[in-house]
Amino acid sequence: MGYKSVHLNEVLTIDEVFSIHYFEYMSDFSFPGESHDFWEFLCVDKGEVNVFADELFHSLKKGDVIFHKPNEFHDVKSNGMIAPNLVVISFTCNSPAMSFFEKKVLQISEPERVLLAQIIQEARHAFTGRLDDPYQEELIRADSPRFAGEQLIKIYLQQFLIQMIRHYMVHTTPLTPPLVKSVKHKADGVLFSQIQEFMEVHINENISIEQICRSNSIGRSQLQKLFRSRSGYGAIEYFSRMKIDLAKQMIRERHYNFTQIADALGFSSIHYFSRQFKQITGMTPSEYASSIKALSDQQDQIN
Repeated sequence: MGYKSVHLNEVLTIDEVFSIHYFEYMSDFSFPGESHDFWEFLCVDKGEVNVFADELFHSLKKGDVIFHKPNEFHDVKSNGMIAPNLVVISFTCNSPAMSFFEKKVLQISEPERVLLAQIIQEARHAFTGRLDDPYQEELIRADSPRFAGEQLIKIYLQQFLIQMIRHYMVHTTPLTPPLVKSVKHKADGVLFSQIQEFMEVHINENISIEQICRSNSIGRSQLQKLFRSRSGYGAIEYFSRMKIDLAKQMIRERHYNFTQIADALGFSSIHYFSRQFKQITGMTPSEYASSIKALSDQQDQIN
């Protein structure tokens, strides 16, 4: 038989990456703005921010993503009330398909959120330095990176952009997996979201595996399997991380002291709260507050 190969076309290709950031900003953070000759997008993971892009004002909430084309001036400011978490990635892409993103604010769905999380995770191993440093202008390769980490970043980033275009182009029919697998995947996603909402409602309490299972009509082993596949953590560990994420936001909003935060989130004592905080973040609450404040102070000095 005479086999003939097919060259696989690439409609959208990422050539270079300039920055990959995951920021945890104070509620009064302000970045004065910049323009550069490459693409950048900002996605709100939590909270709210205000963005100017070529004098157009945008108020962005959780799940919103804004794209800045090359040489478009843009700035970002917290709204003074809610401390935001942001994903910011800048890159070179000369594909004509990128014109789709010009002057657009879009909403990501769960698959795109997972891709951004995978990019951040790979970047932590591929490059040295802190991903929350807004003044880092160069990605330095790590001495012992994961195998093919940079390639995965490129693949995930390209997939993120392609999925966004497919989602918003009405005339494009997305590829679908077999019906049974698709239905199960959707059902798992609904159940995971339902349990997340349950955890958010009870974020100021200490809930057990049994309570989660009973309130959401799910077995213990199924619950753990669901959370391991969706988040990489067990259900209780995931709940603990939700508490600490909220604690970090409350610290950045500067309305409460550490004791008040520990009480509000259902920790039995300030000491237990501090131990949990350090176990998950690698810093004590005081060290975290000082770290975030240092970034804000650095910004004030630059301005």
